Amino acid sequence: MTQTLPLRLHHHAWITDDQETNRAFYEDVLGLPLVATWTESEVLFGARRVYSHCFYGLGDGSSLAFFQFAHQEDQEEFKTAINFTPWRHIAFKVDQETQDGMRRRIAAAGYSEEDAYVIDHGFCVSLYITDPNGLMLEFAVDHPDIEKIEAERRATAHADLARWLGGDHTSNNPWR
Repeated sequence: MTQTLPLRLHHHAWITDDQETNRAFYEDVLGLPLVATWTESEVLFGARRVYSHCFYGLGDGSSLAFFQFAHQEDQEEFKTAINFTPWRHIAFKVDQETQDGMRRRIAAAGYSEEDAYVIDHGFCVSLYITDPNGLMLEFAVDHPDIEKIEAERRATAHADLARWLGGDHTSNNPWR
């Protein structure tokens, strides 16, 4: 029996305290279109919950989705309160033109270099920015030889992990 993989991300959901501030960031600054707003009232987890659920579209049909509850007690109960770390983020593949457009809109919106920064990882060049909800986003432009790079990493993935777990922490990223 052949194992199948998920087709694509359907959506990634998060909580926002302000749908309009969130919309302005995702649609006006990043350029992701608002593709759906669902307004719901249903019994969930033992109580009636009234909320909006906004979806921002990505090129493959997937979305980033954000909930805001009508009642403050629901907002507090479901709020995503986690410590911030740049190691927890969502990364998106973009082309250079898209990343450049984002950088221009981010600068025009008044974000500083500390708010939105670029790191060259060798295999990709990434633009990082944190959204109004504390969710870190990465927009990565792949290296021109990404297919060759990915094939090499795929061929040695298990051996690389075993080597690292065994205590050999030397880098295997010659593209950096």
